[in-house]
Formats: sequence, structure tokens, C-alpha cells
Amino acid sequence: MGLFDKLKPQTTKEVVTGHDNSDGASSIIHDGELAYVRQTAGNGTTGYQEAVGAPVESTSPLGYHVNWLTVIFLNVNHMVGTGIFSTPATILRLTGSIGLALFFWVIGFILALAGLSVYMEFTSYFPNRSGSEVVWLEQGFPRPKHFFPVAYAVQSVLLSFSSSNAIVLSNYLWRIAGRAPEPWELKGVAIAAYTLAVICVVVHNKYSYWAINVIGALKIILLIFISISGLVIAGGHVSRIENPGINFQNGFAGTTDSGYNLSQAMVNISFAFQGWANAFSMANEIRNPIPTLKKNATASLLIVFVLYFLCNIAYFVAVPKEVFIESSELAAAVFFRTAFGSAAESALNFCVLLSSFGNLLAVLVTQSRQIREIARQGVLPWTQFWVSTKPFGTPIGPYVLKWAFTFLMIVAPPAGDAFQFVVSLKSYPDAIFYVAMAVGLFLIRRRRARSGTPRSEFRAWWAAVILYLLSQIYLLVMPWIPPAGGPYAGTVSFLWCTYMIVGIGIMGLCGAYYYLWMHVLPRWGHYSIRSQVLLVDDNGANTHKLLRVPNDQIAEWDATHDELGRELRHRQPHGEDRGVNEQPNEKGGVQDDQANVTPTESLTKT
Repeated sequence: MGLFDKLKPQTTKEVVTGHDNSDGASSIIHDGELAYVRQTAGNGTTGYQEAVGAPVESTSPLGYHVNWLTVIFLNVNHMVGTGIFSTPATILRLTGSIGLALFFWVIGFILALAGLSVYMEFTSYFPNRSGSEVVWLEQGFPRPKHFFPVAYAVQSVLLSFSSSNAIVLSNYLWRIAGRAPEPWELKGVAIAAYTLAVICVVVHNKYSYWAINVIGALKIILLIFISISGLVIAGGHVSRIENPGINFQNGFAGTTDSGYNLSQAMVNISFAFQGWANAFSMANEIRNPIPTLKKNATASLLIVFVLYFLCNIAYFVAVPKEVFIESSELAAAVFFRTAFGSAAESALNFCVLLSSFGNLLAVLVTQSRQIREIARQGVLPWTQFWVSTKPFGTPIGPYVLKWAFTFLMIVAPPAGDAFQFVVSLKSYPDAIFYVAMAVGLFLIRRRRARSGTPRSEFRAWWAAVILYLLSQIYLLVMPWIPPAGGPYAGTVSFLWCTYMIVGIGIMGLCGAYYYLWMHVLPRWGHYSIRSQVLLVDDNGANTHKLLRVPNDQIAEWDATHDELGRELRHRQPHGEDRGVNEQPNEKGGVQDDQANVTPTESLTKT
């Protein structure tokens, strides 16, 4: 069976379509060749999206278990991995001074807040779609059709691994055991830990959220403990710390003037706050997502920033600057040993291990939604495998993909340069997409104003959007500045910018693949590509499926299908699009309508 398999005939049912709704809002708004379709979902939201996008799932097959508390801890678990325990020392070494290091943490918070407002506006446009960046790139750049879905799919699938977090967890487990592991012992434990995390999220959505909530609460308690300890030390109440304020007496002494160091410091700060947007990938699983995310995603970022800042203060009042900079250990380990003695380090190792596991769970949950949403755009083969939530109500296909690529990236690269290169490789294509996403927001605003599409529930300040865009451009451009020690003095022994060059190469391959798939092959094969809505499971899961329709049948296809790819049987003047080809069934629920398209061929295998 190849990529182009025949689409089996399906039972055709009536399709409910309409141009006007009973509330007076139009079901379909046309703007040139663009068509914005009004669709409603079970999370209590209604929104317009361009028809090229994957259809809205009127009932989330993943349930509605993400409440306000889970929103907070999804973000907290992603943000608070191992970064706050190690990054402060790295930031201090790169900036050269206590004052500038603390200032960078404030800058990181402001940039994250600007990004959060951008994400809120995107979510207010598409409140009934999970997947965050996947959806927003698709909607920000609907033409050329499927270009960004294809590019993002290739990049996301090829770089879909969490090997670094699993290795960190393994390291701390071996520290608790009290011995240095052999390379394959380290990798074996990392694979076992990641496998356990995957099993946890596969078995049950609701229970995995409970685990995320509990671990997130423990992380906050640990950071509060470090923060309070720092305040106690600053007050002179710990006799073993003789001069707790010495690091602040000349706070900006030693500030660096290296552009490379400052750019790397900003990259590290961005990494430490990465995760503030984690819960946005779950929008269709959150009831009333706009107010819920606006309040609780902001709260999670604010909580983490305050604790991050207080933890930095705690580190700096307990440990002399020179010791902090020269130490190769975790900042938190140096703090615990200085403040409480060496026996406290074992407790810290366990806390960091637990924190790493919570990070694995949170990243798995949200990235699985992104991969599933990529598949729902119709650009991956074996569509049903990725989209189906049977038998546990969880997206097993994306979890299997994450596990397989993580396993490969743990086993294949040797320790050292190759491993560091693979980890760094993920960051640069992401930066390219983030810049594109910020530009896409401006395009969405302009198109919606022009077409008369109803205004979104939330709108970010222009200053916040511009600040977010500039910050992403900064992260895209500044890493090209060579290190002070020369082009081979970066984080790897070979050319420092190799991972950026390879990342751009991956983007080029995405473009070449898209052009071949969407233009060259259809021209040779005398067919055109159209989308069809398919029901995957009886629990509401649906997807777009890309079909190749012979050119001599295009006119008939377009005349008998609506903008979403649903077969038109009759029209009701006041029906509302629900996101799939649906009509009320006898029990008052919703049933799906499939197109009977025997003369076409599928671009993806079912």
C-alpha cells in the first residue's frame, strides 16, 4: 500500500449546511478566494476559521478534563523543569554581574508576558481548535494551501523527541543511587523513565492531569522553600553564611560587553520561561477557554516569575559570586550545600528528578495534541492512526511517535558534541516558525477587518505584538554572532552555527517537498487536490483527508461539496456549521456525513 491509496466508497448521509444562522451571523464569509466558516464546539465557543484548516471537532474526543488548576500546572510543569536549578549560574557566567543577571530575568518575564498576550489573541480567534502554533500558522498563511501545515509537519515529526529531558532525569536517578553510570546504563534508565511517562499519559487523560497537578504543586512548594530560605539568610539568621549581602554591594561589577554572551544569556532566559504557553495547545479541551486561559495562564507565569526571582536572590545571598561562576554543579546544589550542608543535596536530587518527570508528562500531553492536529490537516499518511483516540480516549499515535523518536535520539547519538548538536537543532526551526506566527497575526487582523469577520474576544496591544515579534527576530539573528573565542568556541567543537545551517536546510527541504507534492505531481498526474471531512471515531474525532481529484471532475466536485469538503445534499437557510458533516440524529445528538467519492484517490492512507 503506497501513499496514494484508493478511497473506499462510503455511505452518504445528509449534510446540514447554511449561509445564515438564527442569531443573524453568517455561516460563511467570503473574502476573495478565502472562505471563513463559522463552527461551534462543545467547549462553549463559536469561531470563524478559513476553510483550508482542519474541521472543528464539535465534541472533543479527548474530553473536557482541563480545568483552571490543570491550566496552571500544565504551564508550571513545563516551565519548571531543571532550568531554575541550573540556569541561574549559566546566566551569571554569561552576563558577568549579579545586577545584569537579575535584570535579564525581568526581561524574560516581560517578553513572556508579551508572548502570552499574542497567544491569547490567537486563541480568541480559534477557541475550538487545539494544537496552538499548528492551527495559527495554518490560519495565518492559508495560501498557498497546505504549505505551512506541510512544513510544520515535516519539522515537528523529524524533531519530535524529548531525549535531553529524559537524560537529565536519568542523571539524577543515578546521583541518588550514589554512583556514576556507564553510558548505556544512563541511556537505559532514560528510556525506562520516558517509557513510564508515555504509559502514564496513554492510559487515561484525567489521571495523567492529576499526576501533573500533584507534581506541579510539589515544584511550587520546593521553590517557595528555596525562596523563604533565601529571605531568612538575607536577614542574617543563618550563622554559617557570614556576609549574605556581599554579592549586592557592587552588583554590576564585571558586566560583560560580549554580544555573543548576551545573546546566549537571552536564549537561556527564554528557555527557562519556555512552557508559559503549554496549556494553549489544549484549547478545545477547556470549557470557556478564553477567560480560563486569560486568568490562569497569566497566573502561572506570574507565580513562576516571582519564585524564579526569589530563588535567584536566595542563590546570590548564600553563595559568593566567584564560587557560583566557577562551579560546574547545579546552582541549587551549591545553594543547598552552602546553606544546609551536604546531606541536603540528596533531597534536592530527588526533587529535581521529580521535576524532570513532571516536565516529561506536561510536554508529552501538549505536543501530542500538536502532532494530532497536524494529522487532522490531512498532511500525514495513515491519518486514522494519528487522529484516533481509541481505546483509552487518548491520542496513542502521537505518543508512539514521540516515544519512538525519543528512543532513537537517546540510543543513537553518542554523548558529547553529537548529542548537544541534536538538542540545539530543534531550536532554530522553531524560531523561524515563531517569527512567521507573529507576522501571521498581523495578516489575520488585516484580513478579518477587510472581510467583516466578527471581532475576537481578546486583542493584544500593538506594543505587545511588536515586542514579541522583535524578541523572536532577536533569537533568530543573534545566535549568528560568533563566540568571543572564535567560530569553534561554541557549545560544540565544530563550527558554532552548524545547527542553524542544518535547521535552515530542513526548512528548504520542506519547501521542496511541498512544491513537488502540491504542484509538480498534480501537473504530471492531471489532478487537483481537494479536502474531504472524515469521521474517524464515533466519539467525535474527525479530520481532513486530502484527495486527488481528476481535473475533468473538478467542476463537479466543487459544485457538490462545500468549502470544508463536505458533500452537499440539501441546504437549510438557518443551519449552523458544526465542524463536521453533521445533522441531529434521532436521540438529539450529532451524526457524521461522509462524501461518496469513488472516482478520487486519497493522498493519505487510512
